[in-house]
Amino acid sequence: MARLRWQSRIIVDPDIHHGNPCIKGTRIPVSMVIASLAEGMGSEEIIQQYPQLTADDIRAALAYAADAMRQEAILPTGD
Repeated sequence: MARLRWQSRIIVDPDIHHGNPCIKGTRIPVSMVIASLAEGMGSEEIIQQYPQLTADDIRAALAYAADAMRQEAILPTGD
């Protein structure tokens, strides 16, 4: 399966959601999509909650997060 190019689906615009990365054409932040997946929601549930999203939008959010993680080191706090 070819990796989805998130750049065609994720935007960062200072006038939309305070400049946080969002799904293009929506005000839905990538962080909300990732958090929903982390909390155990499936793609179908997220799409039911936000019908303007597609499965490719969710994959784009994951691809964006993966690329962002490659750019930053997040260290455990020891909690």
